[in-house]
Amino acid sequence: MADALERQQGNAERREQEEDEESKTFEELGLEPSLIRALIKKGIEKPTPIQEVAIPLILEGKDVVARAKTGSGKTFAYLLPLLQKLFSESESRNKLAPSAFVLVPTRELCQQVYSEVLSLIELCRGQLKVVQLTSSMSPSDLRVALAGLPDILVSTPGCIPKCLSAGVLQAASINESLEILVLDEADLLLSYGYEDDLKALTAHVPRRCQCLLMSATSSADVEKLKKLILHNPFILTLPEVGDGKDEIIPKNVQQFWISCSARDKLLYILALLKLELVQKKILIFTNSIDMAFRLKLFLEKFGIKSAVLNAELPQNSRLHILEEFNAGLFDYLIATDGSQPKEKEQADEGSQIEPRKSRKHSKQKLDSEFGVVRGIDFKNVHTVINFEMPQNAPGYVHRIGRTGRAYNTGASVSLVSPDEMEILEEIKSILGDDENKESNFIAPFPLLTKNAVESLRYRAEDVSKSVTKLAVRESRAQDLRNEILNSEKLKAHFEVNQRDLDLLKHDKVLSKKPIPTHLRDVPDYLLDPTTQEASKIVKLTRAAMGNTNPARRQGSRRKFRKSRDPLKTFSAEAPKKAPKGGVKRKEKDNDDSHKHKKKKAI
Repeated sequence: MADALERQQGNAERREQEEDEESKTFEELGLEPSLIRALIKKGIEKPTPIQEVAIPLILEGKDVVARAKTGSGKTFAYLLPLLQKLFSESESRNKLAPSAFVLVPTRELCQQVYSEVLSLIELCRGQLKVVQLTSSMSPSDLRVALAGLPDILVSTPGCIPKCLSAGVLQAASINESLEILVLDEADLLLSYGYEDDLKALTAHVPRRCQCLLMSATSSADVEKLKKLILHNPFILTLPEVGDGKDEIIPKNVQQFWISCSARDKLLYILALLKLELVQKKILIFTNSIDMAFRLKLFLEKFGIKSAVLNAELPQNSRLHILEEFNAGLFDYLIATDGSQPKEKEQADEGSQIEPRKSRKHSKQKLDSEFGVVRGIDFKNVHTVINFEMPQNAPGYVHRIGRTGRAYNTGASVSLVSPDEMEILEEIKSILGDDENKESNFIAPFPLLTKNAVESLRYRAEDVSKSVTKLAVRESRAQDLRNEILNSEKLKAHFEVNQRDLDLLKHDKVLSKKPIPTHLRDVPDYLLDPTTQEASKIVKLTRAAMGNTNPARRQGSRRKFRKSRDPLKTFSAEAPKKAPKGGVKRKEKDNDDSHKHKKKKAI
């Protein structure tokens, strides 16, 4: 196994050398010095293959359809030329509406694109204005956001008809001012139910407007959008080496699978995490919110803290969870997969027996614009675990795309039950997996032995019995109450006290009973020698990658004596006045500090 790792590392180094020799510079692509300096400050020194091809075409004003794998740099492929064109025309333009629309399918991706645009503008010291809109905004909020006529509008498609109907944007103004229209994650826009919204917008898009479609996969929806919006576009399909199926998933991502029963999945994921057979940070996908909380409660019993990201949470909380996970403040994030909305809608339409009232309630409960599987740039995620297999092959591709981004190494492990073998075979056929070849694209996971799994079975099954449906329901409600409180009640406080926001932990323990201390560690007599050796190799690899000291709210510890809940930092007691003369005895200082620590909080 060590020889295989060395061969893989050698192949990666050779590929990097070949890419360095062939790749162009941003200057050769025609970018202005200010944008190149901004990229250098962001630590980006050379363009990716999709950027090499797309940037010159977009600068020439061509319509472009770009399909490239996840993590290949598609966002900067359209943002850099878009900003350069707007920088050069900002002084001469007399605008009546935003000059560029960037439409994305989810709020999370909307926030990410908005942050990237804002960051580039600030680093370039440009005068452009960018705003983001969401469909939950009221007409008055939309009017305030669009006051002063921004240059770039980042939004979900559902906001545009809302702006038109409320009179916030005028159709004639869009027809006169719109210069660039970008549809990011184009293959998902129609499946999220935005077809009518896009048709309403295209009626007002001038023919001279440059249109760009970015996608990780090709589908019938992309073809539909091409016919709806584009005029004789350039089609860029970049799997980077020819058009082979093997590049749907990057070569720098190792794919593994483990065969187990649905009942044993908790046991197997415990073995993977507790025996440290996979590298952190780890993103775990489930298909339902209940399963996500069941997994969280189960892992808590063994001292493994995690956070759950799902459509029930307020938008502010979801964004803050993503920020904390990207900053390395916790290592395990459990996400529910919202990437198959079309299938869910069809299922809902098929079940006419369900009362209308309950369907209405479910729509209010879940955010239809939620989505973390598609387009979100998770930072430094090394391992993706499919606790439950996705419903289709594209869903698998986009889950795995959360690791190995920007050509970093990554790995995926899928827990496959007998009922899920059919979807695994479908994924293998799409990826071009061939069992007759020596190197399978999705290989059996080699580091976990049967003895290692069986040694943990008694503990895992005993704990799983305590994670009942009632416990899951209560913890789900408790987590939602906590996050709503964090999101709404303290919003004004956090605007003034930004540092307190760092103390909000999303990986809090939800179990009501104290966690047994003996479950936190695996005793030596339970460890399998083969698995122990594999765990050492994983640790050595992590040490070689320099991933041994992740952030642990270090900034908060330096500034605060104790990481406390901000709700408990408000005291009803008035601040004590200093004694006259300004002289304090040392003993009194010690007493005061002791009393301060024990001060009762509200």
